[in-house]
Amino acid sequence: MEEKSLNEIIRELELSESIELSSIPNIDLYMDQVITLFEDKLTHTKRNKADKLLTKTMINNYTKDKLLMPAAKKKYTKEHIILMILLYELKHILTIGDIKELFRVIIKDDKVDAKKLSSIYQTYLNSKIRAIETFETSVEATTKALKEEISKMDLANDKQIENMLLAIMLTEKATYYKRLAEKIIDEKIGARE
Repeated sequence: MEEKSLNEIIRELELSESIELSSIPNIDLYMDQVITLFEDKLTHTKRNKADKLLTKTMINNYTKDKLLMPAAKKKYTKEHIILMILLYELKHILTIGDIKELFRVIIKDDKVDAKKLSSIYQTYLNSKIRAIETFETSVEATTKALKEEISKMDLANDKQIENMLLAIMLTEKATYYKRLAEKIIDEKIGARE
């Protein structure tokens, strides 16, 4: 749980790496091309090398679940790709039902307002930069507070225990954010009808 090694781990996460709007082709892509784009641009997000970021089955299921608009002539637009990126990021934490509720804000009758979606995505990317800075500060504060607590107990100098407790506390914080996001979906987005 040493500061330097934890900072190295955070750097290895490559949190600031994103698919910028300018990196999304302005031409429609076939499914295999979309999958290749994800593999090229988001490989750093894989926990294990064998993990699949996106598959044909996933894309078909997202379309069936109305998380994505149907492809036009088997081709996917820039808007499809933006939605798939957001979906990829959200599904780590939220259920497909919650994501569907979120996407209802922008997808109406299998159509999406391209300009509005681009603005949403760019705002997401800009906010993500600030969130990364806050994340790093929060991890440092959590680590410091945990070390203070550990020093009061007979757990000091046991790195495995320190790392276990840090993982538990980071998971606890993630739970707070997840629960808050669910409440916003339930009370602010889902309640709009």
